[in-house]
Amino acid sequence: MTFAAIVVAAGTGSRAGGDKQWRTLAGKPVLRWSVEALLDAGAEVVVVTAPSEGDRAAEALAGLNGWRSVDGGATRADSVRNGLAALGGPDNQVVMIHDAARPGLSQAVINRLMDALGAADGALPALPVADTLKRGVGGAVAGTVDRADLWRAQTPQAFRLGRLRAAWANWPDDQTPTDDCAVVERDGGRIVLVDGDARLMKLTYPEDFEMAEALMATRMQTRVGMGFDAHRWGPGTSVWLCGVEIHHDQTLIGHSDADAGLHALTDAILGAIGEGDIGDHFPPTDPQWRGAPSDVFLKHAAELVTARGGRIVHVDVTLICERPKVKPHRQAMRERLADILDLPLDAVSVKATTTEAMGFTGRGEGLAAQAVATVEVPST
Repeated sequence: MTFAAIVVAAGTGSRAGGDKQWRTLAGKPVLRWSVEALLDAGAEVVVVTAPSEGDRAAEALAGLNGWRSVDGGATRADSVRNGLAALGGPDNQVVMIHDAARPGLSQAVINRLMDALGAADGALPALPVADTLKRGVGGAVAGTVDRADLWRAQTPQAFRLGRLRAAWANWPDDQTPTDDCAVVERDGGRIVLVDGDARLMKLTYPEDFEMAEALMATRMQTRVGMGFDAHRWGPGTSVWLCGVEIHHDQTLIGHSDADAGLHALTDAILGAIGEGDIGDHFPPTDPQWRGAPSDVFLKHAAELVTARGGRIVHVDVTLICERPKVKPHRQAMRERLADILDLPLDAVSVKATTTEAMGFTGRGEGLAAQAVATVEVPST
C-alpha cells in the first residue's frame, strides 16, 4: 500500500521525565519504532520535531530511507498543520497522524485503518474502557461515570488528505483539539472505530517505560552467535587483545592488528544475525585493512545489529593462551568492549584459560579466542 504518515515528535515529554521520543526502548529510540512500522507498510513519512531537534531525528532514524523531517510549532495542532503543509499528493490520498509516544504500532492496525476508510471520513484505533470510571473532586469521589459506549482513542488516526486539510482550515484558532479526529468530527465528518492494540499504549509517565519494555519484548527474538579465531606468534614487542595493547616479547601475526579477541567477538555478532563472517565484510586480500585496528570490525558488526532494529544484550570472550597473563588486563578489556559496543560493564565478560601445555597454544605457537554474543532482533 502507498500512503502518507505524519509522526508528531515535537513535544517535550515533561511528564515522562523529558525527551521521551529520543529515549531507548528495547534497544532503539522510541521514535524509530513507529517510523519503521510505517515505512515497512509503504508510507511516505514526515517526522515533525521541535525546531532544534532535526539532527536528533536523523540520528535516531539513521539507516532508514523514505522519511524527512519538518519543524513543529508551539502546539501539537501547529505541528500537525506543519506536517500537512509538507505533504504533496492528491486529495484522496490516505494520511495517518501518529504520536511518536506510541511506539507499539503494528501492520495489523495499519491495515484495519486502511480498510475502514472506504466508507468514512476518518478512522481511529480504540479500546473499550474496561475499568470503572469515577469522577473525583478534591481527592474524593463525586460520582460514577457510566462506561457504556466509552472508548480509549489511540493513534494513528487515518483520513483522506483533502478532507483533513479542509477540516483543519475550518477549525477555530482559539480552540485546541484533543486529537485529529475531533477536527474532522467538528467539521461534520463521520469517524469510525477499529480495534486498537494494548501495545499502542502512550508513554506518558516514567513508569510507562517499564510496561512498554515488557510489551516490546514480545516482538523481539533472542539469538546467540559463536565465534572463534586464532593467530600465530611472531617477532614483536606488544600484542592487541580485546582492544587493549599489552607489552609482550612477541606479537600476533595477521592482516590487521590480529586482535583475536575482537575477531572472535565480531564473528559471534555476525553469526547471531546471519551476516556471514569477518572475512566477508573485511577481506584479508583487501590492502586497506592491512594493520587496521580491529575495533573497526567490531563496530561494523554492532551497527548491522542496530540497523536491523536489534540490540546486543551480552558478550562473552575467552582467550586461550599460555602467555601473556590476561588477568591483570581483564578489567581494561571489559571496559574497552563495553565502550565499543555501548554496553553496561556487567553485560561484558572476558575470561582466559590455558590448554595445560597441550596443542598449538600450549606449545606457545599461537593464541586462540572464542566468543559468544547474545542479541535481540525484531521477530519476522
